[in-house]
Amino acid sequence: MSDYFKKFKVEKGTKLSLKDRDSNDHGKHTSRHEALAEIEKNNEKMDNLQQLLYAEGKRSLLIVLQGLDAGGKDGVIRHVIRGMNPQGCSVTGFKQPTHEELTHDFLWRVHHHAPALGQVTIFNRSHYEDVLVARVHKLVPENKWKERYQQINNWEDLLVNQNRTLILKFFLHISKEEQLERFKARLEDPSRQWKISESDYKEREFWGDYTSAYEEALEKTSHQHAPWFIIPSNHKWFRNLAISQIIVDSLESLKLQRPQPSVDLNEIREKYHKDVQKER
Repeated sequence: MSDYFKKFKVEKGTKLSLKDRDSNDHGKHTSRHEALAEIEKNNEKMDNLQQLLYAEGKRSLLIVLQGLDAGGKDGVIRHVIRGMNPQGCSVTGFKQPTHEELTHDFLWRVHHHAPALGQVTIFNRSHYEDVLVARVHKLVPENKWKERYQQINNWEDLLVNQNRTLILKFFLHISKEEQLERFKARLEDPSRQWKISESDYKEREFWGDYTSAYEEALEKTSHQHAPWFIIPSNHKWFRNLAISQIIVDSLESLKLQRPQPSVDLNEIREKYHKDVQKER
């Protein structure tokens, strides 16, 4: 495993303080230009590894992206996940629950989006909203959201044990100052102004509450089979580098194998040569 995997992984039982995690970390590189070759190499590896995952058809991959507004979830999907074939990859975004979703248990709306064997699924926000937004805005009683940590762990256990799902969860860690700079960039860029909403700024009032909610969620739900990674994300290029490397490391650790041919290759070759002769 790379240094990124070890450095940013939240070990089970860790007591977290996000203020002690440097959102400005950029590793050994000082610019996107320096890191670009490494990012491209990782994207090529992801392409090959995803093909193996699909061909083997015995396992699946779930990538969870969480973070405060402007943390870069869409950017990761656009720049990192582009290394994967869309035929075997899907993205689901979880916004405010619909009326129908609210009439079911909180995991109902995510379960049927879990990846099938051979598939990769990316959650843009996720089931963790129900211990984050629900907690910060007091949408459910405290005893209810506290119960959800174990319910989430049980659900992820189910995916791992029943469908051999590899679960990688990334918290995109930006500073409050960086968030404001990104909001400003959206205001000044006509191509991104559609992303601006009043709630983005209003939610900044709850920065401390969200920080506490994330710290507890990461502490209580990071496990060997479904680890959380705190990714420094003030530098978008470093965010992309670290996440792509962790995905590559994790897929390589599965030692994926191409399946053996299901037909007699000699027989197929013989038929091919006969057809070639006929065409002549």
